[in-house]
Amino acid sequence: MFDNLSEKLQRVFKNLRGEGKLSAENMEGALREIRVALLEADVNFKVVKQLIEAIKVKAMGEEVLSALSPSQQVIKIVHEELIKILGSHESRLRFANEPPSVFLIVGLQGSGKTTSTGKLARWLSRNGHRPMLVSVDVYRPAAREQLRVVARDVGQPIYEGTAEEKQPLELTKSARREAVNNGRDVLLVDTAGRLHIDDDLMTELQQLKEQLNPVEILFVADAMTGQDAVKSADEFHKRLGITGIILTKMDGDARGGAALSIRHVTGQPLKFVGIGEKLDALEPFHPDRAANRILGMGDILSFIEKASEQIDQKKAVEMQRKLIDNDFTLEDFRDQLKSIRKLGSLSSLLDMMPKVGMLKDLKDAKVDEKEIGRVVAIIDSMTPRERANHMIINGTRRRRIARGSGTSVQDVNQLLKQYAEARKVMKSLSGGFMGKKLGKMKLPAGFPFDFPGMGR
Repeated sequence: MFDNLSEKLQRVFKNLRGEGKLSAENMEGALREIRVALLEADVNFKVVKQLIEAIKVKAMGEEVLSALSPSQQVIKIVHEELIKILGSHESRLRFANEPPSVFLIVGLQGSGKTTSTGKLARWLSRNGHRPMLVSVDVYRPAAREQLRVVARDVGQPIYEGTAEEKQPLELTKSARREAVNNGRDVLLVDTAGRLHIDDDLMTELQQLKEQLNPVEILFVADAMTGQDAVKSADEFHKRLGITGIILTKMDGDARGGAALSIRHVTGQPLKFVGIGEKLDALEPFHPDRAANRILGMGDILSFIEKASEQIDQKKAVEMQRKLIDNDFTLEDFRDQLKSIRKLGSLSSLLDMMPKVGMLKDLKDAKVDEKEIGRVVAIIDSMTPRERANHMIINGTRRRRIARGSGTSVQDVNQLLKQYAEARKVMKSLSGGFMGKKLGKMKLPAGFPFDFPGMGR
């Protein structure tokens, strides 16, 4: 996310560093380039105007122009103003004093409401809550069945209603009673959507709001639609009074215009972002971390949080010892790959890394998600003895492993070569010269992703 904008802003800052000393003239040029970069990223023009004016007032001050490191001062100013536009601080969900807290999930058809409802239920259950779901989309064929499948996949209960309950108000009334009886503290109401905003839709949502008195009305928007998502969010807010926004498909939006505009235009916070199709691919939105990503600083905090949720700490310590002692086996290698897969797609993980220093080429990394699956299949086809000692894997064994994993002997050979080279690298790093060796390190050929300029 934000890839295009991040790349252009970094180019502007690089040019500023080349100036040595800032002046009003080259600062004007930089602001002009920042304005163009924001507009090309599909940021709302009113937001761009306010952002540029705020940066200009601070950046053209005598303190910045005469600073020893003026370009860094400008980066700091842009960072601060981006955070203000994005929301200053994380906006948390609100909950009712007396459960169940009702969350009304609204939005246009095709924005991802149903999937987001399931993702939110999963996130709530992992954070100490007991959610229940209900669909009141009685118009679209199979809409309620779709939510039932999603609820099953995230392991949370759904109120399906009776044959007599055919109207949204009837369904929600019974669903709330069911939630109370079953000790559920949050009721997620997946509402109907339309291809466009119409009076019938808004009237129904207003009736649901009056009956349910929800603590949260969350508008689900598709980030890929850019300013259309911002416009529809604003319309929903004017007519319904939304309390927050869930922006879906952020992993596919390289521009980021909707994320940068939606809070400023609606006045309501961006609370969650969808970063993939999997049902755990939903993250709370942190304005400061988003600003870091836009400026190429990465999002190490989110990476650490994700890793701490998925990775067994005892196993991690044991693996660290094995790596230092150069004692890790093919089974350990496989377990590490499985741990990486739990963290999400390689693309999303690389997106969290800072784009500076030796990691500056991460944006150009070519990711082959299927490669990890092939490697795991090959190792799974080995016997325990073979995984413990790769030296015993001869030609006959390699052919058997290839047949068992549905790969070729060449694939098996390549994996064993990667593994042997990785062991050599770890052995050299454990010799006490890690700093010198790390800069010269080349990734083994055929590694799941390539870094331009670093070998493979």
